Amino acid sequence: MVFSAKHILLSLLACFLMFVPRAAAGPTPTLTNITVSNTHDDLLLHLQLEGSFSEKIKRQILDGTPSSFAFIIRLEQVRDLWVDQKIADLRVVHTIKYDNLKKEFTVRRSWKGNEAETTASFEEAQQWMNQIDSLTIVTLNRMQKGSQYELLTKAEVSKRSLPLSLHHVLFFISFWDEETDWYIINFTY
Repeated sequence: MVFSAKHILLSLLACFLMFVPRAAAGPTPTLTNITVSNTHDDLLLHLQLEGSFSEKIKRQILDGTPSSFAFIIRLEQVRDLWVDQKIADLRVVHTIKYDNLKKEFTVRRSWKGNEAETTASFEEAQQWMNQIDSLTIVTLNRMQKGSQYELLTKAEVSKRSLPLSLHHVLFFISFWDEETDWYIINFTY
């Protein structure tokens, strides 16, 4: 089979477009203000997601299409001569939907019991979507005093959709358009 210069050029262009950094498309989401605190009984997480509402996501939401953000949180006990022990592995999902008739946004956050919070302000709805405040990661009685711990956090934004049959065939591919890097906090309890 003979390939023409046109076919080769189109193939190279397609490969180039697949590997262009996402930063060229606009700001990428990042996690900021990540802090770990505790009450008398629980270990708590606070964080902020920035750069999550691209123009594409804003248009989809204002057209009435629900959008979800997922936050992945892992807590591991660091052990020097042994494999780290997983203490907690959480997936928190925030979902936003706009009702064109009522002119209001509904936000549901899994860590708050998926209770509907409504507002007419898109800015306020975005704040709710981008913030985790006082999320209980684990009870302190599951942790050992004086031990080293590592908290890993990541956010996934704007899930791609494929025809149902392709989800089973391409199970090894991540379907999130945007995601943050892993952020790691090391601390001693």
